[in-house]
Amino acid sequence: MTTTTYIYMVRHGDSLKTSGNERSRFLSAQGEKDAQRVTQRLQGEGIDALYSSPYTRAVDTIAGLAGALGKEIHKVEDLKEKCWTEDNRTLQDPELYPFLEQMFAEPDFVLEVGGESNRVCKERAVKALKEILRNHPGERIVIGTHGMVMTLMMNEFAEEYGLDFLLQTRKPDIYRMEMKDGLLSHVQRMPLHD
Repeated sequence: MTTTTYIYMVRHGDSLKTSGNERSRFLSAQGEKDAQRVTQRLQGEGIDALYSSPYTRAVDTIAGLAGALGKEIHKVEDLKEKCWTEDNRTLQDPELYPFLEQMFAEPDFVLEVGGESNRVCKERAVKALKEILRNHPGERIVIGTHGMVMTLMMNEFAEEYGLDFLLQTRKPDIYRMEMKDGLLSHVQRMPLHD
């Protein structure tokens, strides 16, 4: 008998890149409004459990949903965003974007010594995702996540989730992954934006 598990990847809402380091950056006013839309969109989905990157902006994007459902958010360190630099400082988009193509073309490329490659980031995040899948067969699971790490996790199951996919995602964004016996059978974007 086939077991179908649903993973709802929730990319975090808008956050100000001046509001702390990568770990502590919080949602902007727009990000907070959009987090309410995430709650409204997912409240009726029959969610069984919520997991998140430990980063503030990812947790806060699904915190309203957790509250509405009376459920705890399980923070998993290995679901954190890619560590771009050794000190995990916040980088502005113009600093990152010129290197994105190289990151996807060369999985072992690092932006600077001490930073994480796509390969290393993907391995740790996919390991965490597979453990969640093992622990919740046949359930509906929300994962509060980040653009790059979400793309790398989805790429483990289907190679079309790469740079082009990452560049067209929004903040926030929701992708429902239908997993049948651990294999990806369907992905549906759940629109939040007009």
